[in-house]
Amino acid sequence: MSYIGNNIRKIRTVKKLSQAAFAELFGLARPSVGAYEEGRSEPKMETLIQIAQHFGLSVDLLLTKELTVNDLYGFDIFQQDLQAAPAPEASPVARADQSAALTPFVRADRLLEYIVHYHDKSFVDALPALTFPHALGPVTRAFEIQGAEMQHQQQGLRHQDVVLCRRLDRAEPNLRAGRIYAFVTPSRLLVRRLVERLGEQQLKLRADNPDYGAQEFDLGQALEIWEVKAVFTTHLRPPSALEERVSRLERQVEELLNRLDKEQD
Repeated sequence: MSYIGNNIRKIRTVKKLSQAAFAELFGLARPSVGAYEEGRSEPKMETLIQIAQHFGLSVDLLLTKELTVNDLYGFDIFQQDLQAAPAPEASPVARADQSAALTPFVRADRLLEYIVHYHDKSFVDALPALTFPHALGPVTRAFEIQGAEMQHQQQGLRHQDVVLCRRLDRAEPNLRAGRIYAFVTPSRLLVRRLVERLGEQQLKLRADNPDYGAQEFDLGQALEIWEVKAVFTTHLRPPSALEERVSRLERQVEELLNRLDKEQD
């Protein structure tokens, strides 16, 4: 069940907008707004993204939660406070260091927005920024991984891991077999390991999870190409079977040595 109709009505109430004024903001017909609010139809994804961006909300929130007027006032006040509060002045060196280390972060719930606006500098600049220690150049991205396609035997990229990437030239990408790349396409973020180039535009890609087969990919589908250089995870890696056996043997040897020492005493 979508809550978009009720949320649009409440947004208009908080913002003191008529249906006609709301429709004008997003290039809609006034009857369309009425149809949304009455549940007779729903906005297209592009319109949803525009509404979410304009009011500082997420598409997921608009669709899956019935917002209260207090919720919306909270968002509104928060945005105003952010705009009103002057940022402390940093030294030129500090500003340079900070900008060099900042990486725009694309959360999974904002991926569709990113696909629509990836070329819009103001949109990218407004994304949350993460600070990583790296020397990958001035253009980097951090993407949140969804799914387990790149995970195998407790190794690899897990669901909700964050990958740090550097941008490659779309016209002449320097792609190497065995490395992991993130391809932003019109419909999704595809993260795969390169097996080989089949031609100038065709690639053979595979997931690290053997449950997913290899696939061919046309570089012409890629809006952006990123090379994955690092992963940041909240999952602690369990010891491998070999490491467990070695650890057990070390404990047994230590116990034997302690026993021999006691017998000699």
